[in-house]
Amino acid sequence: MNEEKKQAQRIQTSILNPYEKKILTYMAERMPAWVTSDMLTFVGFLGALVMATGYSLSNLNMHWLWLSCLGLFINWFGDSMDGSLARVRGTQRKIYGFFIDHNVDVINETIMFISVGVSPLVNMSFAMFALVAYLMLSVYVYIDCHLKGEMRLTYSGLGPTEFRLLLVITNICFIYIPWLSEWKKPMTLFHNNFMIGIFDYIAVAAALLIIFFWLRGFFQDVKYFAKIDPPKHQE
Repeated sequence: MNEEKKQAQRIQTSILNPYEKKILTYMAERMPAWVTSDMLTFVGFLGALVMATGYSLSNLNMHWLWLSCLGLFINWFGDSMDGSLARVRGTQRKIYGFFIDHNVDVINETIMFISVGVSPLVNMSFAMFALVAYLMLSVYVYIDCHLKGEMRLTYSGLGPTEFRLLLVITNICFIYIPWLSEWKKPMTLFHNNFMIGIFDYIAVAAALLIIFFWLRGFFQDVKYFAKIDPPKHQE
């Protein structure tokens, strides 16, 4: 189990990536020596918990969404800096790092989607629909990473950082534009009656967009894998 494992190629083409990479490298080069990548991974997890707390408390007052914004920033800092710090210091642990980073990512995203569903912004059913779509895309990415040696982190210029930024903007809009959270419309789906708001439509749209990315990638890769691994003909 000591054999060297080749690092998967990271495909990062998001809108903010060129600026984000410079900022992360700048911070990583100035990070105190006692700070480790594992510590930063844990910081990212704490950020997810802070965000979840803010969304939960927003049932009492929408201004608690500021706490969610802080949690999103802490999560971005920890989640983005752990790998950047390892690359700057040349201390990457390809097997251990991959295992820890992506398992914690799944935990963080699950906490985030559930906490949004607990908040008054979106129905839990739609939040879970978005979570399932995200996990489907994640599994696809990990399979591609194993088979193709490619780790695609962005789609159509959008990645985790853009997703967090959109959530921050949405939070601020809901804090200062009251009718966004007050507007509700009754709906019946599968014999279940509930009220849906603007954020519900956003959650469904995001889930459908993620599923579109998954389907597009799936059918592209079906052709690719069929070509490099054709059927075997029995002689």
